[in-house]
Formats: sequence, C-alpha cells, structure tokens
Amino acid sequence: MTDAAVSLTSMDFHPQPEPGVARPWAFPAPDRGKLDNGLTLLTSHRPGQQVVAVEIFLPVPLDAEPAGLDGVATIMARALSEGTDQRSAEEFAAELERCGATLDAHADHPGVRVSLEVPVSRLPKALGLLSEALIAPAFLETEIERLVRNRLDEIPHETANPARRAAKQLSKELFPAEARMSRPRQGTEATVSAIDAAAVRAFYEAYVRPATATAVVVGDLTGVDLDKVLAETLGAWTGEPAEPLPMPPITADDTGRVVIVDRPGAVQTQLLIGRIGADRHDRVWPAQVLGTYCLGGTLTSRLDRVLREEKGYTYGVRAFGQVLRSDAQGNGAAMLAISGSIDTPNTGPALDDLWKVLRTLAAEGLTDAERETAVQNLVGVAPLKYETAASVAGTLADQVEQHLPDDYQAQLYARLAETGTVEATAAVVNAFPVDRLVTVLVGDAAQIADPVRALGIGEVTVVTG
Repeated sequence: MTDAAVSLTSMDFHPQPEPGVARPWAFPAPDRGKLDNGLTLLTSHRPGQQVVAVEIFLPVPLDAEPAGLDGVATIMARALSEGTDQRSAEEFAAELERCGATLDAHADHPGVRVSLEVPVSRLPKALGLLSEALIAPAFLETEIERLVRNRLDEIPHETANPARRAAKQLSKELFPAEARMSRPRQGTEATVSAIDAAAVRAFYEAYVRPATATAVVVGDLTGVDLDKVLAETLGAWTGEPAEPLPMPPITADDTGRVVIVDRPGAVQTQLLIGRIGADRHDRVWPAQVLGTYCLGGTLTSRLDRVLREEKGYTYGVRAFGQVLRSDAQGNGAAMLAISGSIDTPNTGPALDDLWKVLRTLAAEGLTDAERETAVQNLVGVAPLKYETAASVAGTLADQVEQHLPDDYQAQLYARLAETGTVEATAAVVNAFPVDRLVTVLVGDAAQIADPVRALGIGEVTVVTG
C-alpha cells in the first residue's frame, strides 16, 4: 500500500451535515389600507429584509393607447425617471444614486408598473423621489425625443432576435388584427416615431392618478413610521377620481397551423407553439400549472427527456403558461406555450417527436412519480423564491394587477399540493390539444418547410423574416 493510500485510510472526515426539520412557511399576507388621496396600499413587514421594495401599479392598459401611438405607454413609463419639475434627469439620477436606490418602470397589457428598491434607512428620501416622478414628471421634449430614438434603435435588434421575432409573429397570428394584443407591446417603428412630448403628457394626464393606483411596500419596517412617510410622499399625489378602464374581451384563433418566418441560412430553428387558455381565475389553474411543469417545466420534464436527452435535438424545450391580463369580473386568459430552439436539419424530426409526446400524454397520462417531482419542485422552492422583498412585492402587485385576493399565492401552493395525477393530466392535455396549436418557426424555410408539411400538423405558410 502506498503512503498516500495509508494517509487516506487514516484520515478523519468531518461528519456529513444532516438536513434540519423544515420550518412551516406560507406566502406572507399583506396589510391593506388606503391613503386620503384614494391610493390603495398593501404593506408587508419582512424582518431582516433591509432592502425595501416598492411596487406601484397603474391600471393603464395598452388598450388605452390612442390609435397610431402604440408604445406611448412604454415611453411614458421610461420618462417618469427622466427629470421632474424640480430636477433635471441628471439631478434625479444623482439623487437616486445617493440613496442607493434603483427605480424602474415598464408598461404591459394590464397597466404600468413602477418599481423601487432602496435600503430601509433611505426609504423616506427614495419615496419622496418616487412621488416626485409620479406627481410632476417633466416630459421635456428633448428627453422624449431621446427615449423615442432609443426605442427605435431597439426594434431592429428585437427583430433580429429569433425568440422575440417568434413571439411577435405568434401574437399576430393568434389575435384579431384590430386587437391591441396582436401588435408589439412597445410599438412599431411607425407608431413610436409618431410619439412626442405632447402625446406622452396627454396620456399621463388622462390616466395616471392615485385613486386607481396601488402601492405595495415590502421589507423590514421596524422603527419606520410608515404612515407618516407615506402621507408626506405618496399622500401628496392628487388627481381626479376615476373608474378603472374597461378592457375588451380576449379572443384568439387557435386553428392548428404553422407559420415559418424565413431566415435563410439559419443554423437553428426557433420554435414557439401556443394558444390561449385558462388564467389564474379559473379553478383549473393549479392543475394546469402542475401538468405544464411535468410536460416542460424543468430538465426532468417529458419534452426535455425526449428532445434533449434521448435525441439531442436541442439544449432545452420549455412549456409554460403566462397570464396576459384579466378584469375585475375574472375574465381573462393566459398564453400557453412551448418554446425552444432546434438545429435546422432536425426541425422536422423534432416537431414529429414533440407531437408524439403530446399524443402519448393524452393517451397514457402523467405518472405519479412525475406529479410528485413537480409538486416537490414547485412547492418546495417557494421559501427560497420569496427570500427577497422584491420577489414578494412583485407577486403582491401581480395579484393586484390580475384582480386576485391577497391570499391567492398562499392558497395556490396548498392547491398544488392537493392536485392529483389524473387532474393534472386532464389539465395539461386540455391546455395543449394536438389539433389546436399555432406553431411559429423562425428558420431557414428552404430546409424546413417540406419536412414540416409532411408532418400534417397544419397548413404551412412562409413569411419573410
């Protein structure tokens, strides 16, 4: 025996750590309130979270954008931090930096979200800056022109990105041409080019007001007189009362078909397969989440097992459900989709195997082992997922945005744990029926069109990329 082997056999190893007993956990319930100006307030005290997260939801849906000005909501959201009546854009940015704060805003179909993160010791100052941005944005012509140019510069890059191009085409295919959802969220070159400071100001004045807005504040609020701080900051925001804007119903055409966005010479094909289905208001949502996760939510899913591990067609394929929007009556929809990229020569075989996975799922169902793994992954990761104040604040704001009760997320985890294999199977089969899926492929049409036509999964149309 060598000296090294003798040394190894005589070495004392530290005992392997044993896992502790899991502590009970539930998604934190917020406290509700309302400021004198009508602003709805949700707060959640999270001991130890010294970085406070604030989310402001403005119920200004993209459907409210004037005709020919798609993207004005995005430009308005971006302009909120580009100077106020009191400070220039540079001065405003410098004050945020002194607070150690970050401020971001974006627009989506349900409305505009403004997000702030700041150390709790600087919360009053940062809330003052946030309030200043909401109450008195400058919307200077020079700043709006710059934001418009920036947005116009982004559009060619998005068009060149296969995943973004596929998403744009799927929306165009699914939704009626007159529906706002059929068009890019942040506008097109033509509509963004038409946006000026006057249009941004008019949009702001028409729809941004405290009476319809909601503020979510999450973090360690020990020693913070939050009522006083809010009264002196967001409480100074004024505006006429107004009812939330009505939203048109979501309709879509999911007739099974294939659209190829031609990219000559592409070495990969970006695929996006989708339709609309039930959202979080539907009682099937927990089972749909569970079944979709089993289908394509992780590396252990069926799609990955077949297309990645067995066949080597891809680095990964994912199935998911993404809520589009909903109204106070619970009318809404979610985008149900499968996405991934495949090497060009194997596009036809990969789609064939993907459809076989869906047909096998319908015929044989999920297994109890698949269901158990999904529950453990979805429910077990929740305490880690919500370690930060920002993640809690974002989810609470999502619930507000989607007109869900404050305890929705907590109840969802309980429902996921109770959902059985048969129920999850039925939900995912209904979510992805093999004859009601719109397939978008961004790739080399000369190489992939004929093999895809041979599959018989729907009429194949080729459009320019």
